[in-house]
Amino acid sequence: MQNAKPHAALLASPGMGHLIPVLELGKRLVTYHGFHVTLFVVATDVSTTQSLLEEPYPNLNVVNLPLVDISGLIDPTATIVTKIIVMMRETLPSLRSAILALKSPPTALIVDLFGTEAFAVAEELNMLKYVFDTSTAWFLAITIYVPTIDKSVEDEHIIQKQPLRIPGCKSVPFDDTLGAFLDRNDQTFIEFKRIGIEMPMADGILMNTWEDLEPTTIGALRDFQMLGRVAKVPVYPIGPLARPVGPSVPRNHVLNWLQKQPNESVIYVSFGSGGTLSSDQMTELAWGLELSKQRFIWVVRPPIDNDASGAFFNLADGSEGAQKFLPEGFLARTREVGLVVPMWAPQVEILAHPSTGGFLSHCGWNSTLESIINGVPMIAWPLYAEQNMNAAMLTEELGVAVRPKTSASERVVSRAEIEMLVRKIMEDEEGFEIRKRVKELKYSGEKALRSKGGSSYNSLSQIAKHCEHSLHFQKAKAQGA
Repeated sequence: MQNAKPHAALLASPGMGHLIPVLELGKRLVTYHGFHVTLFVVATDVSTTQSLLEEPYPNLNVVNLPLVDISGLIDPTATIVTKIIVMMRETLPSLRSAILALKSPPTALIVDLFGTEAFAVAEELNMLKYVFDTSTAWFLAITIYVPTIDKSVEDEHIIQKQPLRIPGCKSVPFDDTLGAFLDRNDQTFIEFKRIGIEMPMADGILMNTWEDLEPTTIGALRDFQMLGRVAKVPVYPIGPLARPVGPSVPRNHVLNWLQKQPNESVIYVSFGSGGTLSSDQMTELAWGLELSKQRFIWVVRPPIDNDASGAFFNLADGSEGAQKFLPEGFLARTREVGLVVPMWAPQVEILAHPSTGGFLSHCGWNSTLESIINGVPMIAWPLYAEQNMNAAMLTEELGVAVRPKTSASERVVSRAEIEMLVRKIMEDEEGFEIRKRVKELKYSGEKALRSKGGSSYNSLSQIAKHCEHSLHFQKAKAQGA
């Protein structure tokens, strides 16, 4: 018992944007801080988890919690966020049972944004409790601040469409606000405010960002004259946590094709694990790519009108017949310069490849970090959730992306504008400047994670020490009893 290691239980919501950073957090706790880690996954498809951990990782065990049927608990038209939150809530009894079944009790429970109701389990079982915001410090700031504002301020933002001012932080323009704010009677808005109230009840809040990326916002979260009075607990920037290139990834036809292309000549087009386009938008995007005359890899899913997150829980295989969703003759005309990939492509390996020179992305934070840590500039194409906020930060604050003039989620972006954006990133002088800035951020992120003096490494070390002290205290208490 003298050399007992802290044992952390991690809880991840459905979706790659949550699962990947939580998994990478678990790996870092094991590798750099000597933890045992049990990762509990609330998944819609067990094979998803298995594909991420094809090889065993020492001292990291993955437990897939039983799938739950929520069809009778929500309206069929509920947002993807509401569906995830209800799924997490219904999984709590299984989580409690699974923790009790472990051979050694966890010292701490770390949950992602949608798992804050599991704090009750942590308190019952005498565990430290942390929440891991897998997005930006800016998103964390708005999440914990919104429950504290009065209705008049809400009205200014929601009805009068004024920017939402956050103490010490960049304001959120109405056009970039969270979709959850648009209907205060919707369950998503109610749940979002509950989460914002519960997050500061943790022993600490982890963020998938780093000090030099968002210094002003992180400072406001710590400053009790600003947002510190709302955050109430320590905040720990521990990013960028994103999946690295795996040594065991087999060379497939996409990577073989990429290998034959000139350096930084290919734009990669993908909308994440859940993003979908309308039929009209897919047509315009195809024409825009063709007119740009740039090399491209495009991950194509069947279009879904009026639901930008339509692929999130849709496991249907659309790998056959991609050509029927695209303009007639498109595949033949672009055969020499483009590659259309149905449903899925090895994104991290593509972004890490020297031939990749740009990323047309939905701006999910996971994909954004994968782009930044590989030094790839972006075309920001937000679809839902906090992606508009991410796009605004990437373009206006960090200067590592360009963006359509108005939201792609509100209108069809024309082929002419798409052509212009692709050319701007891939061949214009502005694109070269953006490329330079994103490579500077790449080195900044690498520095933050270094085990000697890195700000994110040091931040996670503080949590590790807190867990070690708790473990020793519990051990001494048990011996005294």
